[in-house]
Amino acid sequence: MAMARAFRLRNSLSSSPLLHDTAIRSLLLNVGCSSLLYCQLSSPISFHSSAKFDLTDLTQPHLWYPNARKKKRNVFLHMGPTNSGKTYHALKRLEASTSGLYCGPLRLLAWEVARRLNNAKVPCNLITGQERDEIDGAKHTSLTVEMADVSGEYQCAVIDEIQMLGCKTRGYAFTRALLGICSDELHVCGDPASVPLIQRILEVTDDVVQVQYYERLSPLVPLNVPLESFANVKKGDCIVTFSRQDIYKLKKKIEAGGKHLCSVVYGSLPPETRTKQATLFNDERSEMDVLVASDAIGMGLNLNISRIIFSTMKKFDGESTRNLTVPEIKQIAGRAGRYGSKFPVGEVTCLKGSDLPLLHSSLNAASPVLERAGLFPTFDLLSLYSRMHSTKDFHPVLEKFLAKAKLSSDYFISDCEEMLKIAVVVDELPLALYDKYLFCLSPVDMNDDISAQGLIQFAESFSRKGLVRLQEIFTPGTLQVPKTQNQLKELESIHKVLDLYVWLSFRMEESFPDREVAASQKSMCSLLIEEFLERSGGYRPFRKGQPTSQWLQKKYQKREMQKYFPEINVESD
Repeated sequence: MAMARAFRLRNSLSSSPLLHDTAIRSLLLNVGCSSLLYCQLSSPISFHSSAKFDLTDLTQPHLWYPNARKKKRNVFLHMGPTNSGKTYHALKRLEASTSGLYCGPLRLLAWEVARRLNNAKVPCNLITGQERDEIDGAKHTSLTVEMADVSGEYQCAVIDEIQMLGCKTRGYAFTRALLGICSDELHVCGDPASVPLIQRILEVTDDVVQVQYYERLSPLVPLNVPLESFANVKKGDCIVTFSRQDIYKLKKKIEAGGKHLCSVVYGSLPPETRTKQATLFNDERSEMDVLVASDAIGMGLNLNISRIIFSTMKKFDGESTRNLTVPEIKQIAGRAGRYGSKFPVGEVTCLKGSDLPLLHSSLNAASPVLERAGLFPTFDLLSLYSRMHSTKDFHPVLEKFLAKAKLSSDYFISDCEEMLKIAVVVDELPLALYDKYLFCLSPVDMNDDISAQGLIQFAESFSRKGLVRLQEIFTPGTLQVPKTQNQLKELESIHKVLDLYVWLSFRMEESFPDREVAASQKSMCSLLIEEFLERSGGYRPFRKGQPTSQWLQKKYQKREMQKYFPEINVESD
């Protein structure tokens, strides 16, 4: 917000995309951008009074992070397949350090590492887009990669699943962490296919880079015989498919045989529910001994899987239906036979025999070497560019900037289709550029009607009053256990809207004051989804003498309503 206010104080700036160096220096100092951009202009390159600076030149992103460039970092690349112990060794270094960061791709991984360090008597904070759990005296923090701190200084840092720097949507966050974290030791874990690219990127940083390769700790056996029939499903199996609808169809078919009950895991389930479903599957005392899942199992969950069964080798990626890639197949298949679990040897096969050749060839092939890493311009750059073009509309600023952006051969601009969709909406509202930028960064699926409507209502309320109360669009105490698949999908979408409110509340705290209410209702959504899953499988995880989910749900709901809305009269049990 201070940035936006500073820009509003300035009334004139050249409309040319090429600005005089002296004007840029003066502007950056006035608006407080020295940490990101001023360093680029203070580099050893000589600027004459007539020199001009191209804001769309993104060929040297390592210069965006002056703190990291002041240090000669020791970078250790821990490279190997799934279940090879690479992350374990990196985390042991983090645990032994006096201060440190863990950067993971998922909230589930950030949760797990924070829990692990705290259990090891190493106080560790947890920070994700939607959570802040700060521990007294903690000098370690576990976070999702987008939250990586590039301003502080640490003894040790770990970046997990670094091959995601090639992800078309989130790759920029991994690039930012790789280039920007200021630590004596930087431990980077992932697929060996990322090694040449990382080495090229770090050539200009003066870091010392060492590579350690790991082999898989337990065998993974590709079977020559397909499953063919769900009658052949056995305890410990995980059947993989790639749509929510197919997951529930397969669950129903397997449970109809009367031998097994199924846990489910897929991306749109709340993270808490995914963890609960994984726990039920892993628990020897549970009747849920088969897992039906999407590729969401590829990372973030510790699962005791005996055999991975691909129901299909095709997936819809948002644009078209295509064959799974070699890295995708390896990531999913590698979840079978986790080292130290009750299934020390993993197996992998397909439902149909016609899919076996692709499975076998992919497991025997090397993953394609990553060629480029994701990159995205900082808000500082976009702000300056908007001033040059005398507009506060975010969509044209972003679109024009990206069209003119200049990159080295090692980088690509991350896909910002979702951001542009949001920008069209927020540009209709009287918002400052920084506020528009925040809404565009928010975790919303614009293809989900309920989620998209939630964002629109939040943005409209914020633009009118600067204050967004949750009760304006959501009435606590009205959630119900879904009875159909459509109602389940709707409840998952409501959870996303509540998640969005929490995300915004951490960035605009005074304007989104109902974080606790939203968080409590998120928990309620998870409970209700779990209740649906229990009912659909005819299974109750509660032991004899314990209250049912339904009773707990009512009790929790009443307590939360009274806590946040004391004016509501609720009968006691």
